[in-house]
Amino acid sequence: MPGYELPVGTCVDMCPAAERAQREKERRLHRFEVAPGCRGHRPRADPQRAVKEYSRPAAGKIRPPPSQLRPPSVLLATVRYLASEVVERTDASRAEVASFVADRLRAVRLDLALQGAGDVEAALVLEAALAVLLAVVARLGPSTAHGPADPMLLQAQVQEGFGSLRRCYALGAGPYPRQATFQGLFLLYNLGSVEALHEILKLPTALRSCPALRTALAVDSAFREGNTARLFRLLRTLPYLQSCAVQCHVGRARRGALARLARALSTPKGQTLPLGFMVHLLALDGPKEAQDLCQAHGLPLDGQERVVFLRGHYTEEGLPPAGTCQVLVGNKLGGRTLEEVVTAEEEDEAVDTPKSAA
Repeated sequence: MPGYELPVGTCVDMCPAAERAQREKERRLHRFEVAPGCRGHRPRADPQRAVKEYSRPAAGKIRPPPSQLRPPSVLLATVRYLASEVVERTDASRAEVASFVADRLRAVRLDLALQGAGDVEAALVLEAALAVLLAVVARLGPSTAHGPADPMLLQAQVQEGFGSLRRCYALGAGPYPRQATFQGLFLLYNLGSVEALHEILKLPTALRSCPALRTALAVDSAFREGNTARLFRLLRTLPYLQSCAVQCHVGRARRGALARLARALSTPKGQTLPLGFMVHLLALDGPKEAQDLCQAHGLPLDGQERVVFLRGHYTEEGLPPAGTCQVLVGNKLGGRTLEEVVTAEEEDEAVDTPKSAA
């Protein structure tokens, strides 16, 4: 609307009092939000735990007043709370955590869109929210595909988060100290996508020359070329958030590598390859994971230490095994909490990154 100036939120709580009261009355509180000792007949909301839930904006619906919108400082505090207190919960499944966190982060982005926040402070909120979402999705793992967290919905929300953040970068003047990191995360999450690569190549040369983006471009190139050794060598060096972003492509990359090995080595009598070589080449979490990967693709084993490439035995059924990815993802936190990673001004390079994309 011409001449309409967006308000600035004034709500100081993670969830407005009116919403807390309404959800209490309708018994729609999540168990993560209930006050200790109040889980009986009438659960009560804990103001320190309740987080505003996402509500789809409807056409013609009156915009919420400033008292129902959280300002950027409260939104950032909300994201940090989710990272420190909810993501790390041990009394809930990762699927339940992912479903709750994704919904509340979506509400964070909506609150931000409905108010007149500055470009820099908006970028800080969107970066933190996206980092938490990437980590939560990566932690889900293959065993929770049919749990309460819908993988397709989570994927759509990650892309929505990237869209909001990249629009913020494009429309604002900055400065954005972590833009290269998050543009690189966008490419890694969309590895192999022509559209994503095109978007990155349109960025200014100075931005593309930053180490985080050069590394992401190198990973994308190795993935496209099917250069298995170089790809997994690069993946081993990625910091934690970058590893979370690329994890969804690891299973497909391993399957492609195994297919190329099968084409090159399969004979009527069979050639063997040490499983230890497979573990090293594909950055697997150990011989057991190598055995499972080979057997999932129809390749027989010779004892416990070698795989046999027999012509006509290699098969592909269903989605490629995702694996546990401890080597490539989980171990890279290096003793830090997710909150420390999310709130860092720049990702602490716990491992060395390549000096060149060449």
